Amino acid sequence: MSERLFQIVEDLVRIPSENTPPIGAEAECQAYIAEFLARLGHESDVYRPTDVSGIEDHELYWPGRDYSARPNVAARVRGAGGGRSLILSGHIDTVPVGGAPWAHPPHGAVREGDRMYGRGTWDMKTGVAASLWVLERLKREGVVLRGDLIFESVVDEEFGGVNGTLAGRLRGYVADGAIIGEPSKLRVLPAQRGGRIFHVTFRSAGDIFGNDHGPLATEQLTRFLCRFPEFQAMRLARAPRHPYYPQANPVPVFVTNIQTSAWGPSEPIAIPSSCRLELYYETMPGEPQQEIESQFREWLGEVTSDKHLFPAEPLVERPIRFLPGSFTPPDDPFVRAFAETAAGVLGADPPVEGLEAPCDMYVFHRFGMPALLWGPRGGNAHLPDEYVELGSADLAARTLYEFVLRWCLLAD
Repeated sequence: MSERLFQIVEDLVRIPSENTPPIGAEAECQAYIAEFLARLGHESDVYRPTDVSGIEDHELYWPGRDYSARPNVAARVRGAGGGRSLILSGHIDTVPVGGAPWAHPPHGAVREGDRMYGRGTWDMKTGVAASLWVLERLKREGVVLRGDLIFESVVDEEFGGVNGTLAGRLRGYVADGAIIGEPSKLRVLPAQRGGRIFHVTFRSAGDIFGNDHGPLATEQLTRFLCRFPEFQAMRLARAPRHPYYPQANPVPVFVTNIQTSAWGPSEPIAIPSSCRLELYYETMPGEPQQEIESQFREWLGEVTSDKHLFPAEPLVERPIRFLPGSFTPPDDPFVRAFAETAAGVLGADPPVEGLEAPCDMYVFHRFGMPALLWGPRGGNAHLPDEYVELGSADLAARTLYEFVLRWCLLAD
């Protein structure tokens, strides 16, 4: 296994790069990457997403993010000509460490057996490290490619950012194919689910004294939760089926958070003035945003039709963008070539499936590029004690290297 690959992962994990919208702390990690590229003799393009002409007017741009100290980093390794071009893309931002306890230091990159623990080990600094390892190996072995090889590390993918990925395309980094280093568990993933988040706020009328209070937020919340399985069933019945998603429930719906008043002996006993919940649901490729949101509005209207319990409609907010599902067809030559390359390294045909979550791959598809997700096994993404399996990271990186040689072609 490649100790050098693991060293690069360690370096990246030990530099925090948390995304906490509207700001983020990716700058130090991006500086490390720019220096890494410089040591290989590659000129880095370090730029802020909002420096790219026309991005704020683009239909895919999401406003309200601060990029004053959050640069993308890219480099183009020009080929000798006559080969196909390829983008190796990855996001360097991570979700926050969070308030739940960790058994391992979140930025310690601690190794235990075949695992390395730390925020971003799996999602997705190992993917970025694998691309850097490929560039370093090409340089060390004196490989000259026919087609251009483009590396990029983008900011602000988490929390539905995607502006960093959009900026790369508008900057001119387009190619005959793209591989995004998301943690795919050594599966070839040419598809992603879509995703939508709603925040729903219920409000109380009255206080704890007397019997003349109006409807309580907790009562409204109870009604919502009791009828929530209806919405889950509606989504399952109405969502179109897709060959990349043969699961019994390809469009899960979750309540991911419920918030009322503060808790503890320092707080007075009182009726909460409001209750707020977060609703997250996933979508299939091809489902239009307007249709999906109208389904939710239709169902919520039925739930809140009792005007005694709901004298006013709950407040519904959309904290991040709608992320559409998207895919590259399984018979695309890009997908077939990568699956064949992976089979040669792994010793068996890898599954060709769809990612069970949204991500930024749809941006590449919107710009007409075949794209897929490829990365190692691991666990606890977005949770304490996130980890990557090092043996699978080695296999993922070696597959990536072999595919670069196959796709971009060796020069004579």
